[in-house]
Amino acid sequence: MKPEEIERYARHLILKDIGGPGQQKLGAAKVLIIGAGGLGAPAALYLAAAGVGTLGLMDDDAVSLSNLQRQVLFGSDNVGQAKPVAAAKALSRINPHVRITPYRCRFDADQLAVLDNYDLVLDGTDNFIARFAINAACYAAAKPLVSGAAIGFEGQLSTFDAASGNTPCYRCLVPSLPDEGDTCKSVGVIGALTGIIGSMMALEAIKIVTGAGTPLYGRLMIYDGLGGQCRTLTLPKDPACPVCSA
Repeated sequence: MKPEEIERYARHLILKDIGGPGQQKLGAAKVLIIGAGGLGAPAALYLAAAGVGTLGLMDDDAVSLSNLQRQVLFGSDNVGQAKPVAAAKALSRINPHVRITPYRCRFDADQLAVLDNYDLVLDGTDNFIARFAINAACYAAAKPLVSGAAIGFEGQLSTFDAASGNTPCYRCLVPSLPDEGDTCKSVGVIGALTGIIGSMMALEAIKIVTGAGTPLYGRLMIYDGLGGQCRTLTLPKDPACPVCSA
């Protein structure tokens, strides 16, 4: 690493669970974030600041004024701009060493080949159709998947290890496509909550890349913002899952 990078990542380098080897792994890592909104925006901020070498940002939406209450990657001057493009510019200002590729599209069958360019995926989308498609694609490509969700004052987080074949996937948690029901647009979401869950998604990605700690494989973390409580549940593998047990 160059002297400027040693100073930039100094607080990582003195962590015994990361150190120089871990920081080098971060620099070589390629992470795809699908959904550059409430969850993807803070996750991208912390992964760029952490020195992840390559970030992909996929979203087909444009920044709106109502996004700014929680999507702190953007400002008023970004309203109307494509989210992945505006995000790429902001992240480059935070860390010019990170290579950022914006994808102005939704994730669907046409983007399956994109996964080949990345080591792991973060799902910050806001609908079950997208989550099901991302989960199936990550399992087929044997890519680790970090999945977060937030609504109202409650968030949840889990990580799925498609490569092992021994841990559950997202469809084990949500077996069939449910009614969309309540959404952030219909019931609201506290802005700080998306920052909490998005930051935790970034932390899970950092743990996976560096080998530090224990990722949330086979576990579901639920965060109650109003009560200030957090609990972690065991998530069993569904023997009837159409994705990971077929």
